[in-house]
Amino acid sequence: MNRSAKWLQLSTSAAVLSAALVFPTAVGATTKTTVEAHVEWNSFLQQQYGVAFDKTVTRDQFEKALLKIVSTTSISEKDLSAKTFLPESKDASKLVVWEAVSAAAKAAELKELGYTYSEEKVATALKKAGISYKKGGTLSLQAAQELAVAIDTGLVSANALKSASVEGAVSAELASQLLAKVAEFHGSAKNYLGTIADEEIFGKLAQAWNESQIIKAGELQELVDKGLKQNLITGYNLKDAAFDPHFDPQRTITYGHSDIAHAIQLIGLLKSEGVNAKVQFEPKTSAFIYLKEWGEPIQTADYQVVQIENGNYIAYAKEYDLSLEFDSVKEKEKFQPLVLKYAKRDQEDMTGLLKASWWQPLYHSRTELADYAVITNNVLKDGRYVVQSFSLNEESPKVVEGFQKLNDKVKVETYKFWVDQPFFNYLNGESK
Repeated sequence: MNRSAKWLQLSTSAAVLSAALVFPTAVGATTKTTVEAHVEWNSFLQQQYGVAFDKTVTRDQFEKALLKIVSTTSISEKDLSAKTFLPESKDASKLVVWEAVSAAAKAAELKELGYTYSEEKVATALKKAGISYKKGGTLSLQAAQELAVAIDTGLVSANALKSASVEGAVSAELASQLLAKVAEFHGSAKNYLGTIADEEIFGKLAQAWNESQIIKAGELQELVDKGLKQNLITGYNLKDAAFDPHFDPQRTITYGHSDIAHAIQLIGLLKSEGVNAKVQFEPKTSAFIYLKEWGEPIQTADYQVVQIENGNYIAYAKEYDLSLEFDSVKEKEKFQPLVLKYAKRDQEDMTGLLKASWWQPLYHSRTELADYAVITNNVLKDGRYVVQSFSLNEESPKVVEGFQKLNDKVKVETYKFWVDQPFFNYLNGESK
């Protein structure tokens, strides 16, 4: 019995090596691309921060949204204590373009760079957006420097400013772009290696796997290991929230495995079928009970065991989740038929499958999909570390109660999600 087979038969576990390749810019873009970018920005802001705008944006709306985004970042307490990044204004409701860009530049922590700009450098940058700068004009030098650095760094696109007067009202589209880019500058935007269509995606996946290692989470892990020893759960996985892709759940599927060649072949399969998606590699450690009757376990850097009181072991295996944000819900729906045909083993000597295909593939969605089963994720967190253990819905209350008995201060979050039928069958005790 190989390592993956042991995991499949005993573990209920399932579930970030990346570059922040985030929002498309509008520079040199066609109208269609600009519209698509606006949809992307709106979706991200609504999903992550609950922020949405009407056609025009007020000072109060923009200020609250900006503070909501930066309040979870590493921005200095001194800047946050100012309560606002917006300049003072006689009109407490009206927000004009230069004010919004100025505030975004400060929130993105670009102001010091901007203030190094000479008047000549400012004029050159603003000219890209069709804005004329003259000393003593409408814009102060400081405001002009903030606009200039925002343009040069891509915080705002020159095209977006070309279509709006610096003294004009801020549109929902411009506000969304600025806020999404501020999140990006703080590393809080979409986080992924690249897309299936990228020529370098395979090398990036291999490198991400090579750089990952078994995750350890101190007291949090000690707690869930106690649950494992007491058969409260039969397995769990441990992840690092720093690798969270922040994808749109409507278009996302997360696929778990332990063999990187399988991931590379899966991406190749999707590519060959004309399916595109953003790809994030999320390192994961899977923990489960290794029975003593299996014999002395062989330990490696990617597979470690600790013997427990009854002579069995807790095994910790290096694995991964691939999060895939498809271009549309329709593209997302194409995923399962391909997996069931090319990545699900139905017999031992089966051919025509991707390397290391499992009897029970493991993939899931936070939103409903036809022909998927509903189960529960039981989640514990400590800082950036996240423990997850999947269970049948009716077993979740027992899991929550068990962890709370182990530690009455622990908070167990639960939510229902959609998983492939073979894995659901596995949770019900079926081995294939």
